[in-house]
Amino acid sequence: MKTLLHIAFLLSVSFAVAQSGLYNSGNLQVHHNANLGLHTNFINDANFDQTTGLVGFYGNNVILVSGSIPPTLWDTEIMAVGNVFLQNSIMVRNNVNFIYGNFLTPTNRQMVYLNFMDQGFFTGESDASKVTGFAAVNNRDVFSFPVGDRQQLRPLTLNSQSTTPLAICAYFYEDPSSPSSILESFDREEKVQDIGSITDREFWIVQSDVPAQVTISWNSRSALGAIPNATAESIIVVGWSKSSNQWVIIGNSAISGDLTQGFIISETFLPSDYAAITFGTIPLPTDTFAVNNPTLGNYFLSPNGDGTNDFWIIDGLEESPNNSVRIFNRYGQQVFEKINYTNEFRGIANTGTLITNQSAGLPEGVYFYLVTLDDLELEYTGFLFLDR
Repeated sequence: MKTLLHIAFLLSVSFAVAQSGLYNSGNLQVHHNANLGLHTNFINDANFDQTTGLVGFYGNNVILVSGSIPPTLWDTEIMAVGNVFLQNSIMVRNNVNFIYGNFLTPTNRQMVYLNFMDQGFFTGESDASKVTGFAAVNNRDVFSFPVGDRQQLRPLTLNSQSTTPLAICAYFYEDPSSPSSILESFDREEKVQDIGSITDREFWIVQSDVPAQVTISWNSRSALGAIPNATAESIIVVGWSKSSNQWVIIGNSAISGDLTQGFIISETFLPSDYAAITFGTIPLPTDTFAVNNPTLGNYFLSPNGDGTNDFWIIDGLEESPNNSVRIFNRYGQQVFEKINYTNEFRGIANTGTLITNQSAGLPEGVYFYLVTLDDLELEYTGFLFLDR
């Protein structure tokens, strides 16, 4: 941390009566190698863009930055236990040094942010010091936003196809369906059929008018393992479409990790088309049934009226009401067919040449079945032994 010049009074600076703090009404400058340490509120109502030194925020109290004109700083740093709350954007041309404390922004005002200008960068970001709210970047194609919530740093990396004039980003450790810090909500049940589940733990807002990929990560607090039937391979990037008001798949170009921690890189998309992005899973009903039922097995049928094995019952068929069942004899002749089967087969043919012998029923022996589950896009084959 540089040596600071603590200013009590400057001819170019006056103090507001109604609001305690340093009030700039014009001509305030911080020259090269000069340092200004703020332990109080800063109200900026004039151009403040000739700084080439350091303006830092320090102390144990909350520091409020407000005013009608965003100050443009060369270097800044934060070592403020009470945090720095921005009601007015701060523009940084060079370095932001995160030591301790957060830059907080209004979460319902996306155009108030800590802005890393053309060559702006940052150092020292951590769980204890970051942007809690919106950060922005100008004229960059790759940038990692040092955003998070009060407890954790949860960065997002934006990799744009070309230079983006302005991109903004914020992180929310909140349920997208019912966030507490923004007015919008993104119902997790409003989603395209290709999405299985959507996390209820966190989301990001990222806005840019240039197509880009994003990299986001998860950790143990993300609790992706709590998503029903989730696996690391099933995680996908999803976004709340502004045009259709539902979650849609953005998709993955790369993924690494397990359900405890990992990262994912999205496919290329236009960030400003989406109000929020987060983690989802691929749909699991089909996969779940297939995993639990690698085969339907072989069956024994004895339709003799004793109440045991008189019908051919296929367990789990209710998972796919739209189905078809076909049975063939050992010569490959079809002897039974039923669309939307509900346990009708009792050993009697309903199709083919053997249908004429319905009263006697099919002869005992081994039969071959083909079951198609249209809803789950699955097909099963196996054997059925008929005993008389």
